[in-house]
Amino acid sequence: QVQLVESGGGLVQAGGSLRLSCAASGRIFSINTMGWYRQAPGKQRELVACITSGGSTNYVDSVKGRVTISRDNTKNTVYLQMSDLKPEDTAVYYCNINDGVQDIWGQGTQVTVSS
Repeated sequence: QVQLVESGGGLVQAGGSLRLSCAASGRIFSINTMGWYRQAPGKQRELVACITSGGSTNYVDSVKGRVTISRDNTKNTVYLQMSDLKPEDTAVYYCNINDGVQDIWGQGTQVTVSS
């Protein structure tokens, strides 16, 4: 039906930067809120950032000032630009979109921050 393909994860040293992207494909009628979640081993999945169809954004306190979420509606894509990464940012990052009917999840991409 609808799939989310994530990319941009990898290994980075503390203080480095990464840009995650998530492109939606398939039978998409509309996209409302788009967001990024993350989950580390032994921890609950948490919302990192989200952006509404109107452009309003929210960020978890731990990433404020270091992360920017954006979207390109013509490409059905959401981005997460991360800078000044810290070891505590290490997690599997999951893209999520709401199409007005249901939530759809990406497969997850690993972000590992060393040092």
